[in-house]
Amino acid sequence: MRKFNRKNFETREISIQKNFVENSDGSCLICFGKTMVICTAIIENDVPSWLKGKGTGWVTAEYGMLPGSTSSRNRRESKLGKQTGRTTEIQRLIGRSLRSIIDLNCLGEKSIIVDCDVIQADGGTRTASITGGFVALSLAIKEYISSNRSIQDPIKDYVAAISCGIVKNEVLVDLDYSEDSIADVDANFVITQKSGFSEVQATGEENTFQKDELLDMMEKVELVSEKIFAIQKDVLE
Repeated sequence: MRKFNRKNFETREISIQKNFVENSDGSCLICFGKTMVICTAIIENDVPSWLKGKGTGWVTAEYGMLPGSTSSRNRRESKLGKQTGRTTEIQRLIGRSLRSIIDLNCLGEKSIIVDCDVIQADGGTRTASITGGFVALSLAIKEYISSNRSIQDPIKDYVAAISCGIVKNEVLVDLDYSEDSIADVDANFVITQKSGFSEVQATGEENTFQKDELLDMMEKVELVSEKIFAIQKDVLE
């Protein structure tokens, strides 16, 4: 039996507290069980140099884990002098996921930077960051339009993410750390509400996996995604 008597297809308890940080344009605290991430979004009147003069905007993300977010102190990457490959890969994933549901032409030459800071990690930090990052992004855009009206709403769809994996020959949704650390197959799915999957990451840690197992994971993720979209909508509406 999983922790908290979860069934294989059930997520951990998910909560989102909006407007968690006053100084950002949009923010939230998102919790997937014991995993907690602060997501903030800031809109800037600037774009990367390679987009200047093209009349289009940009959405990007940064990700980090606080020193006390893990059982042993997580060293600040600023002290190391560079970001780890894991951090770079995750923040690029978050950025791609958010851009998949944004019409960048509607932004004009503006950038939205979404920061995801993990304050407690128990598996699924990247999926929580994407799910909460969308909420922070949406709140920032809503506030900007209501006070400025210089852009059209660029959001085309909802987007969320959830982990899934195969542990002891069973497909489990939303793995916590104890499950993820022993998983034979580890996967992350980024899914939109109306237009399908945005990204699929699946890795056989020590074993391969079959096509039907991947399809089984995708089907279970599609089912639980409706619950996640409903939580996002409840916060945003």
